Amino acid sequence: MTVLRRRVAIAVPDGVHARPVAELVRLAQAHSAPVTLSTDAGERVDLTSILALMDLGLLPGDEVTLEVADAPGAAVLLDSLVAVIAPR
Repeated sequence: MTVLRRRVAIAVPDGVHARPVAELVRLAQAHSAPVTLSTDAGERVDLTSILALMDLGLLPGDEVTLEVADAPGAAVLLDSLVAVIAPR
């Protein structure tokens, strides 16, 4: 299975707290294939798990890698996920 990846620095001023987590989970749950987030510390979580994502305690400047299994809409989903944690 092909996977789309994007490395991004957290740019949400307060870090990845309840509101961004809820949006990431909502987007991931709507996708038909696996969506994960990995940290530089080697932690890897399924983006459909609110608790797993909250437990990471991601702060501004932390770098993560988003991975989306290549399926219809995967590139758009990846762009949407990045927009949540690193808005321009």
